[in-house]
Amino acid sequence: MSQAPRALPHRHVLTLPAAPKAVRVARETAEQALVEWGIGLRHRVVDPALLILSELVTNSVRHAAHVSPEVTVIYAAARDCFAFAVHDRHPHQPHLRAAPAEPGGLATVMELVLGLGGTAVVRADADGEGKSIWITLPL
Repeated sequence: MSQAPRALPHRHVLTLPAAPKAVRVARETAEQALVEWGIGLRHRVVDPALLILSELVTNSVRHAAHVSPEVTVIYAAARDCFAFAVHDRHPHQPHLRAAPAEPGGLATVMELVLGLGGTAVVRADADGEGKSIWITLPL
């Protein structure tokens, strides 16, 4: 029997214009949230998490901005995990497991996530016109 998902006690939502500076703001906000939540920036997961976050926000800005003028980042954490999602309103849902083997992008995201023992999931919006890519990393 599977357990029901648990709510993470720490949560922050950030919505930004889908523009290049969104990447920097999303990273800085993640750093601030992690410090506020008692997760040190020297934790082994933080640098890879920030790289993953940067790749996902960059992808939204590059590939979805023409139909999704905003990108939303949801940050959440508990004592034992850090999770975040990047949401845009572009209908394309990437297949994370079949990410191309070229350097950067989703291939890098998946390599980092799996190397850290984490998970990556694409969740479609109810209307099918957008999606969130959720990353969960153990601490």
